[in-house]
Amino acid sequence: MRVVFAGTPEPAVASLRRLLDSPDHEVVGVITRPDAESGRGRKVVRSPVGTLADEAGIEVITPRRLSEPEAVATLTGWAPDCCAVVAYGALVPKALLDLPRHGWINLHFSLLPAWRGAAPVQAAIAAGDEITGASTFQIEVGLDTGPVFGTLTERIRPTDTSGDLLERLAEHGSHLLISTLDGIERGELVGVPQPPDGVSLAPKVDVADARVRWDRPAHIVDRQIRSATPAPGSWTELGEVRLKIGPVTMTDDEPLPAGALAVSKKSVLVGTGTAPVRLSTVQPPGKKPMGAADWARGAHLESGAVLS
Repeated sequence: MRVVFAGTPEPAVASLRRLLDSPDHEVVGVITRPDAESGRGRKVVRSPVGTLADEAGIEVITPRRLSEPEAVATLTGWAPDCCAVVAYGALVPKALLDLPRHGWINLHFSLLPAWRGAAPVQAAIAAGDEITGASTFQIEVGLDTGPVFGTLTERIRPTDTSGDLLERLAEHGSHLLISTLDGIERGELVGVPQPPDGVSLAPKVDVADARVRWDRPAHIVDRQIRSATPAPGSWTELGEVRLKIGPVTMTDDEPLPAGALAVSKKSVLVGTGTAPVRLSTVQPPGKKPMGAADWARGAHLESGAVLS
């Protein structure tokens, strides 16, 4: 089957690599988001998907919108049987949905209809879900509403960050995507409409959402920080200094006021709405992440300081 692949970040790379290795499918083109500035030097870099496609000698386009005439002409010229989508990061115009004879098949990192939207993995961790998964479905005009071809389940571990969980889902999901394309090509798979019950939404998590609320219960603080790690990154403030915070460990210690620090030689505790949590890493502006005790020692902090 002639396949066009649309994807952008690292979690989409496993699926593209598996497609490139498949003897039954030919990747005839790749669509990814435009090159963007990255890092402290703000250098313009290719997306991870674009980089892999370049290495494989596959033609790549980077339209700002798929509706651009040049993008439509290129996509039409590729004459795909199917378009496979993994974390592409932009909407597919209605006019293009019927261009491939098998449509656009999306690998989404949740068990639909749960967590439709841009941040399903972050939402599942923040909500305290014990089980999540991935789904392949037919893209239609609605947001992640199309009929589902296949699913897989994945247990959320107590210490999972969104990065940890997404890495596993990306790898396992790549197998699901290939098996879905195989089944569609053989005429063995038919999409099943999503049920009307159990719908939940997972909008994009922005920087403001990732600010830690120390007045919440410890288990909610733990989930919030893990869900925003590594991106966009949980943060708090000490005075006017913004600090990036790594995952925490819950404790049974005596309560502290919300945000108040208890500093010792080996650890730093922070008060929450219930029991304190133990900080793992702290990243001050312009520096690399460091152990919390090392950070407190270098900043000459004492117990009683308060994170806002």
